Amino acid sequence: MRAAVLVGPGRIEMGDVEHPVVADGEALVEVRTLGVCGTDRKIYSGAIPVSYPRIMGHEIVGKVLDGIEGFEAGARVIVDPSIACGRCDRCLEGRGNICADGWLLGRDRDGGLREAISAPAANLHRLPDGVADDVGPLIQVLTTCVHGQRMVEVFPGESVVIVGLGVTGLLHLQLAKLRGAWPVVCLTRSEWKLELAHDLGADVTVRSGEGALDQIHEATRGGADVTIECAGKVATLAQAVEIARPGGRILAYGTIAETEGAFPFYDLYYKELAITNARAARPEDFPVAIGSVASGRVRLDPLVTHRFPLTDAAAAFRTDEIPEALKVVVDVWGGR
Repeated sequence: MRAAVLVGPGRIEMGDVEHPVVADGEALVEVRTLGVCGTDRKIYSGAIPVSYPRIMGHEIVGKVLDGIEGFEAGARVIVDPSIACGRCDRCLEGRGNICADGWLLGRDRDGGLREAISAPAANLHRLPDGVADDVGPLIQVLTTCVHGQRMVEVFPGESVVIVGLGVTGLLHLQLAKLRGAWPVVCLTRSEWKLELAHDLGADVTVRSGEGALDQIHEATRGGADVTIECAGKVATLAQAVEIARPGGRILAYGTIAETEGAFPFYDLYYKELAITNARAARPEDFPVAIGSVASGRVRLDPLVTHRFPLTDAAAAFRTDEIPEALKVVVDVWGGR
C-alpha cells in the first residue's frame, strides 16, 4: 500500500507500507481525499513532536471497503480523527474531545496520507451524495467551529465580530449567519479575504489598522456581543478584549502557541468578560456540520484553493508560504 511518510522534520518520502490491521469494532476505509491544516504543518516542521516514521493527516474522507454494522461496503464517510478511551470521567460525562487518554490520527498514530486506514466504526459519519470528496475534508474543520459556537452560545440578533479570516474564520462567519447573528463583522488585514467574507455573507468588513476599532464599535453599537478570535495570537486575543462590549463573550478559538505577550488584563476585569476556549469536536457536532453543508447553507468550495496528488504531498505542506492559500486538499486515491 502506497503512503506519504514523514521520516523527519520537513522530510516526506513515498513508500510502501503494510495494510492497517482492523480490530474489532473498526472499519477499513479507503482514503479518497485529505485536508491539510495548521496542526499538520506543525507536525511536518517538527514544531509538534511525533515519533518517526509517521503517516500524517486527520481530515479524512473515504469509502468503507468491508461492510460493518451501520455502514455498507462503498459507503462514503468522513472520519472523526479524535479517538477517546471511553472509560475516563471526561468520556463518561460526554466530553470525549478532552479525554486525557485519547489520541489523534496522524499525530499519535498513523493517519490518512495512505491508501487505506482503519478507524472505529463509531468515528465514521456518513457523507451525503451532494458533498463532493474534494471539499469533504473541510467538514472535520467545520465540526470544531460548530462545537465552539455551541460553547459560547450565539443567539439571533446578537452582534458577532470575527478576528482573522483563515479557513476557520470564514467558517465561523457562515455559522454565525446561520444562527441569526447581526451584524456579523469580519476583521483582517487582507483585502481579498475581506472580499471573500463579503461574498460569504459578512454584514460589515473591516481592514485591520488605524481606525479599525472605531469602525467595529460603530457597527456593533459599542462593542460585540460575541467576539470569535481565529488568528491564534496573543495580540489578536488582546484585540478581542478591546472589541467586546461590557458583559460580552469571547470565543478563543485560535490555538495560541506563544507563551508571552501584552494583554489588557484590566479591561478583561472591568468589562466582566467571559472567555471560552474550545477543543476539537464532539460526535454530535458532525451531523450539524454535515447537514449545513449538504443543504448549501455553508459553502466550502470557495475555501479550497490548492489540490495536490499523494505523490506530491510534500508540496501540500509548504503552501503556508503562499499568501493566497486557504484550504489545501490532497487527492489520495486519484493521486497515487
